[in-house]
Amino acid sequence: MNNRSDIKSYTLKELRDILANKNIKPFRANQIFGFVHKKNIRCIDDIPVLSKDLKSKLKECFYIDNIKIAKRYDSKIDDTKKYLFRLRDNNIIESVLMKYKHGNTVCISTQVGCRMGCSFCASTKQGLIRNLTSGEIADQIYKIQSDQDLKISNIVLMGSGEPFDNYENVLKFLDIIHDELGLKIGYRHITLSTCGIVPKIYDFADKKLPVTLSISLHSAIDDDRKKIMPIANKYKLKEIIKACEYYINKTNRRITFEYTLIDAVNDSKKNALEIYELVKGLLCHVNLIPLNSIKESDYSKSNKDNVKRFADVLNQKGISTTVRREMGSDINAACGQLRNNYINQD
Repeated sequence: MNNRSDIKSYTLKELRDILANKNIKPFRANQIFGFVHKKNIRCIDDIPVLSKDLKSKLKECFYIDNIKIAKRYDSKIDDTKKYLFRLRDNNIIESVLMKYKHGNTVCISTQVGCRMGCSFCASTKQGLIRNLTSGEIADQIYKIQSDQDLKISNIVLMGSGEPFDNYENVLKFLDIIHDELGLKIGYRHITLSTCGIVPKIYDFADKKLPVTLSISLHSAIDDDRKKIMPIANKYKLKEIIKACEYYINKTNRRITFEYTLIDAVNDSKKNALEIYELVKGLLCHVNLIPLNSIKESDYSKSNKDNVKRFADVLNQKGISTTVRREMGSDINAACGQLRNNYINQD
């Protein structure tokens, strides 16, 4: 029984192949996949179209994993909802539901913790515990949909963890969530954020998936970026930009550059002009993010005047630039904050 695997973590093709090897017809894989991923069935016994004998046979090899809501925080400001989920091994991850006019968006985690070490991010303070399975990544969406009785239309892989540090499971998740027998969420409604693992940008470009790729910059100068993001010690900005050019050429998709504005660190007019020089000529958009301060860091948020000036400089230079709207500020909606607080209280 210990060798059983989570049926939720298989793509439809993988499930068909596995069941075929057990002399189970392919249409059964379609049925199982649909009930697990579209109807959020929580155990094999609850799949109504399967015979008792087939259920018994499946349970010898498989189970259906289910993450559980450990706690939910509801914002009184903008209806944002922050979830802490407890995994099968009692690890805690977090996700956020944000409601916009254009649809419901979830920001989901791809790892328990993170090893990237970005100095302003709470997710990385306790290091990487483990990767999430593709089923655990998807289940965050299913459980939020079920809890709120709504449909998710947009997905952002920007919660705890670095998606490209869990590359294979993230690819499987994208396949699962896009499948027409599952939630059938279009790739164009999915954003994947990376701190800039260059080889994986090339690998992902070769997949030619029309996902929006988002790159965390936070500085246009290598030495300054190293102080904020340890990954900058491995990959220089010119390598990242070259990889972005490759991605744009392969996918014809616009790159988004994320830039967290930190008071007196990277929010001057000079810093804005440096970003312009770095990204000019690229098919790109710059998303400015006012810092969510965390107790583990001395950094503080840029003031509104500096944020506006930074955006104005880039927009006037012809770089499409927006300032991300703050969501759930009364419930510590920045990555990792609630998880760390919850773990420390546990």
